[in-house]
Amino acid sequence: MSPDAGRGRAHHVLCLSGSLRRQSGNTALLRAAAQLAPPSLHFSLHDGLASLPPFNPDEEMAALPTSAAALRHAVGRSDALLIACPEYAHGVPGAFKNLLDWLVGSLEFPGKPVVLWNASARDSHHAQDALREILVTMSACLVEPASITVPLPGSGCDVATILGDPVQPMRIRAALDALAGVLAATPR
Repeated sequence: MSPDAGRGRAHHVLCLSGSLRRQSGNTALLRAAAQLAPPSLHFSLHDGLASLPPFNPDEEMAALPTSAAALRHAVGRSDALLIACPEYAHGVPGAFKNLLDWLVGSLEFPGKPVVLWNASARDSHHAQDALREILVTMSACLVEPASITVPLPGSGCDVATILGDPVQPMRIRAALDALAGVLAATPR
């Protein structure tokens, strides 16, 4: 996406999917958001979830694993994070909690604006509740006006399904406009 001509460069939003599935509805939701975003937002999707080793504080004190260093660098370059994470067994999937663990001791994460999206069509709130608690503990700045539930059909939901829905694109655009407004009012 191109920068907003009147305001300099676009705000960079790093998208983090909590799913490792090839046909993830959460990942599709983030890709759809990139297509629906206003010009003042530029999206990139972090695709290194599967490559992160299990978090070990000893490794954090030494040289960071390459994938963890890349994650921290991407977070540091971003103006905000957009997270879409599924729920497994009433909780945050282990791989995504591991990603967050690699960010706990980082200097790049504290104070970062974070938007949390729930893509479940069911009443799945346990992971969202847990993520809110984890993110607040990590000193994230949750952007509540942009944090929404986008009820998607079950597995196999793709970008075309989301964009072709009569309601979801409007809901997504409204959330992205709210994020853009918060970022526009925040000094860089």
